[in-house]
Amino acid sequence: MRIVSLLPSATEMLFGLGAGDDVVGVTFECDTPAEARTRRVVSTSSLPEGLSPAEIDAVVSARVRAGEDLYHLDEGALAGLDADLVVTQDLCAVCAVDVDDVQAALGHLGCRADVLTLDPHTLDEVLGTLVTLGDAVGRGDEARAQIEDLRDRLDAVRLAVEGLPRPKVLLLEWADPPYAPGHWVPEMILAAGGEPTIGEVGGKSTRVTWEQALATPPDVVVVAPCGYDLAASAEQARELLAAGVLPDGVLVRAMDSNGCVARPGPRLVDGVEDLAKLLHPGELGGLSSAEVRRHH
Repeated sequence: MRIVSLLPSATEMLFGLGAGDDVVGVTFECDTPAEARTRRVVSTSSLPEGLSPAEIDAVVSARVRAGEDLYHLDEGALAGLDADLVVTQDLCAVCAVDVDDVQAALGHLGCRADVLTLDPHTLDEVLGTLVTLGDAVGRGDEARAQIEDLRDRLDAVRLAVEGLPRPKVLLLEWADPPYAPGHWVPEMILAAGGEPTIGEVGGKSTRVTWEQALATPPDVVVVAPCGYDLAASAEQARELLAAGVLPDGVLVRAMDSNGCVARPGPRLVDGVEDLAKLLHPGELGGLSSAEVRRHH
């Protein structure tokens, strides 16, 4: 099977299932595992480089309103790869190539590849996509074994935080302007033993004002802007502190959004574990280092 993955999370899952040798095409964002970087890149961002978070938000908002594409799909590369399966999404036009664009490109090229569309909104649905993907590439047994392990890890965290005080958590999916978390992220906070101050489980991430973001005073502010790694998230957290927009005395932390918050894959469980350590430092001695990965 020749597979083109237009989702970083799907690329990671395919390699994790042992189907990496079948992956022939990826996006410019597919960076995990490192081997994915050796595959042909078939889609790139149309956003200019070097923009600040506020500038990115302004450009993206304007293009979405105008119905303009945020990604370039290399139809020539897609045709040359002769794919049997193309994995894409129908979750967020800002996150990856839209499924309609993929269908149109394949129709234009006369390609007969099957298109698998992933559209998870909750943690359980994210785990379900692993089985969907595994079944599609003949790795269903491997997928189910991985899900069993992931669920065991989630249960271990929930058991460890049971009965502990639940801090109020403001998690920012974007910091300038602030965005309330959506989809699986509020659920991650709940699973880690916190209470999200804004955001709806399974809902969309939405732009809010600082007044709205801070209407319920948080105990912890977690900066995890979509598309940014830990170092870049930490830099944005420092900028927020310097700007004075956060309440005095609030605990401010950053997370690797790319690795374990924004991408709907198995590493969301890492994110729950990291959040649990962040929200309950020193109180989770019942979890081994293998079950909870320390947040740096």
